Amino acid sequence: MLVRELMTPDPVTTRGERSVKAALQLLDENDITSLPVVDDDGRVVGVVSEVDLLRDLVTPDARLHVLPTLEEPPPPFTFVEDVMTTDVITAGPDTDLVAAIDLVMTHGMKCLPVIDDEGRAVGVISRRDVVRVLARPDDLLEQEVADLFEAAGRPDWTVDVDHGVAEIDGPPDPPEHRLATALARSVPGVVGVRVIGTPG
Repeated sequence: MLVRELMTPDPVTTRGERSVKAALQLLDENDITSLPVVDDDGRVVGVVSEVDLLRDLVTPDARLHVLPTLEEPPPPFTFVEDVMTTDVITAGPDTDLVAAIDLVMTHGMKCLPVIDDEGRAVGVISRRDVVRVLARPDDLLEQEVADLFEAAGRPDWTVDVDHGVAEIDGPPDPPEHRLATALARSVPGVVGVRVIGTPG
């Protein structure tokens, strides 16, 4: 499966000169946890997360302290460019989903920007996207694989999906095994394929 098949296209982005408050409002309005930061040409120059934006905004409650303290000055008015991560890890639309998931998990990311050849943001892939596709019911996956076999002129091939693993019966030789595997793997949510060949 490729990133383009799972990513959220037309991602919500922000600019470095946007205020932290306005960026937080974007996260809240869109129910997301991070934003790609783009320049005037839409190229990704950073990523900002809810943790980055919240870091300096929440201060201790003075009511919990025994001795009164002098009134503290308000936190400085900050912008996205002041708190964003500039060492950006990205993926391309044609990146294998397995590689993208590995990037997300290895680097502890919640959101991976997807960029085109010009470095412009064309999508994002998040942990939530991955969970959503891996949670698809087995019977739905089974039907979609069977429909692909039918469309490919292989209606006699059968498939049984259990916990995301597709077991296929019918392809008679290695080239047909490869075809069956490729078709089944193209269905979002299929995590493995076993082909039971029929000797030809």
